[in-house]
Amino acid sequence: MNWTDERVEKLKKLWSEGLSASQIAAQLGGVSRNAVIGKVHRLSLPGRAKAGGTANAARTPKRGASAPRASNYTSRVATRTVTRQQGATMLKEEIEVDAVNEIQYRPAANVVVPISRRLVLTELTERTCKWPVGDPLKDDFHFCGNESPDASPYCGYHQRLAYQPVHERRRPAQPRG
Repeated sequence: MNWTDERVEKLKKLWSEGLSASQIAAQLGGVSRNAVIGKVHRLSLPGRAKAGGTANAARTPKRGASAPRASNYTSRVATRTVTRQQGATMLKEEIEVDAVNEIQYRPAANVVVPISRRLVLTELTERTCKWPVGDPLKDDFHFCGNESPDASPYCGYHQRLAYQPVHERRRPAQPRG
């Protein structure tokens, strides 16, 4: 099938009216839906007009109740204009985004960080803390090595870091210093 100038003009007209590729193929005759889609892309035609509203109305979800947030975050709803591609056309639409401000978490001042014994793997025993410190690919990598109670792999300090209650895990990790 050859794309004559008349057929191309009819394709452009039908496409701008919002007909689907299948409907255009049926009206042109002797051409498949995929051939119509391919020609539309080669001609770089803009996105097809939609019947019964804009693309924005169909895609913008209604805002219900927000999901609960952790107590160390505050949020507000902001409207932002974004550009997105639909087919060969760039569309601008306004979307609602949650702007999140993080509230600084300050750990208790009475936490005592134990001094590490800096043991290497071969020096670890059943009664030493196996908390890794540093990058395993570097020469200064070591394990905590402090005494670990009972059958725990970690000392008391590293146990509190490793085994946090569920409500504590939801807080973002803060750098210790």
